[in-house]
Amino acid sequence: MQKLLLLGDEAIAQGALDAGMSGIYAYPGTPSTEITEYVQASKFAKENNIHSMWSANEKTAMESALGMSYAGKRAMVCMKHVGLNVAADAFINASITGANGGLIVVAADDPSMHSSQNEQDSRFYAKFAMIPILEPVNQQEAYEMAYYGFELSEKFKLPVMIRITTRLAHSRAGVKPLPLRKQNEITLPSDLRQFVLLPAIARRNYKGLLNSQAGLEQESEKSKFNTYFDGKDKSLGIITTGIAYNYLMENFQDKPLDFPVLKICQYPIPRTQVMKMVKECKKILVIEEGYPIVEEMLKGYQESGTPVVGRLDGTLPRDGELNPNIVALALGFDTKTDDRIPEIVKNRPPSMCTGCGHIDAYVALGQALSEYSEGRVFSDIGCYTLGALPPYNAINSCVDMGASITMAKGAADAGLIPAVAVIGDSTFTHSGMTGLIDCVTEKSPVTIIISDNFTTGMTGGQDSKALGKIEDICIGIGVHPDHIKVFKPTKKNMDEMVQVIKEELAYNGVSVIIPRRQCIQTMKNKILVDKVKELGL
Repeated sequence: MQKLLLLGDEAIAQGALDAGMSGIYAYPGTPSTEITEYVQASKFAKENNIHSMWSANEKTAMESALGMSYAGKRAMVCMKHVGLNVAADAFINASITGANGGLIVVAADDPSMHSSQNEQDSRFYAKFAMIPILEPVNQQEAYEMAYYGFELSEKFKLPVMIRITTRLAHSRAGVKPLPLRKQNEITLPSDLRQFVLLPAIARRNYKGLLNSQAGLEQESEKSKFNTYFDGKDKSLGIITTGIAYNYLMENFQDKPLDFPVLKICQYPIPRTQVMKMVKECKKILVIEEGYPIVEEMLKGYQESGTPVVGRLDGTLPRDGELNPNIVALALGFDTKTDDRIPEIVKNRPPSMCTGCGHIDAYVALGQALSEYSEGRVFSDIGCYTLGALPPYNAINSCVDMGASITMAKGAADAGLIPAVAVIGDSTFTHSGMTGLIDCVTEKSPVTIIISDNFTTGMTGGQDSKALGKIEDICIGIGVHPDHIKVFKPTKKNMDEMVQVIKEELAYNGVSVIIPRRQCIQTMKNKILVDKVKELGL
């Protein structure tokens, strides 16, 4: 078959399509977004009725995928690492319900926090849930792991995690596809009580999960993704995982690698191969992208006293993304590193687009708040988070999806009145609505600004679940219609905007202000698409 040139994200999507996936569920989040977008753009997916609509958040995505698995079909759910926090309740319990049709959870981690609040390692979640992990080295493995992951899931009746990182997700390589497999037929679980987690059933299922661990480890021992490369120099043994294997091998392009190397890309870790290295080598270096999970496990169960070094002892830095130079230093190679950034390529801080409606909303908010003390604006995750930067300096928090409303409520509870929350339309339906319920129930004196640009702007302009629904949602939750105000955020309307915000700041209760204007980028794209259609191209 002809090779395809694919991003790591796209390779996972194509592998899932070729393996007979019936549905993909996700909320957009870099670096995982392109997996779902690839399926959405696929003619094959459309022709075969493969579900690919965005979900309201990662928890609803996880639960929907679990429902498709219950029906016997193969399903994939995709998210970035912090999205897994949102999905954690369903994710952890899915290891207790087990799977019926193959179920893959793709977690895209972001070492060095290129576009994230933290750099957590999703492998810890999968270890906690006691499910298998697949961690590809390259795009070909990413494709093959998606293809194989459904088989592994159905063999052990468990969800399977594919863990990738930004560097793999957003780089391209040639991928050789495998034979196309048909979708599963609907087949319900043989035990219709399997997914009912009443204590008696959950206890039984949990025993089954524990009993499956030996089989999962045997599967890892024989996996083609785990490879032991022997070496004649036993002074050092190297254990490396996922993409970090590439950083190791780039240091040996022009010289022999005489140390034994164990490449681990399927978990549970292959204990037999690990202990072979521990017994034969004088010291072990663990090179892994993310947290020192293998390093900690190795220190925990090997009793030979063989020294183990890596991220925990400072041989490798404890934080940030690895690269070949960092690995070279850990190997004791003489390598020159210069962290200074030349002036010509110096990083520029991100900024809101010229003409963005969020800018005018922040200017109006700043003017309306000028008579109050500073530090009253709690924000959220989206394009508008850039309001924290100069020249706006408009917000005082950004913690997680939906936290703006609940933090503003907590601050108001503490006596900081007025307290303001700024949240986007997509983030509001993702996880802001429940906070609004608390505010309405307690009649909290908070002013909530839902900045509506009709889209999920930060991740590329995906459809917003809030489109055309925000006022109805707020009224349904219990916000008084007299305190739901809508305006178009433009310089021309500045006086009106400032006056509206001032009035609602003075109101002793819950008010919602909706600055509404289409994202300037999606507007440009729509104009371009309409022009192309007009020209018949």
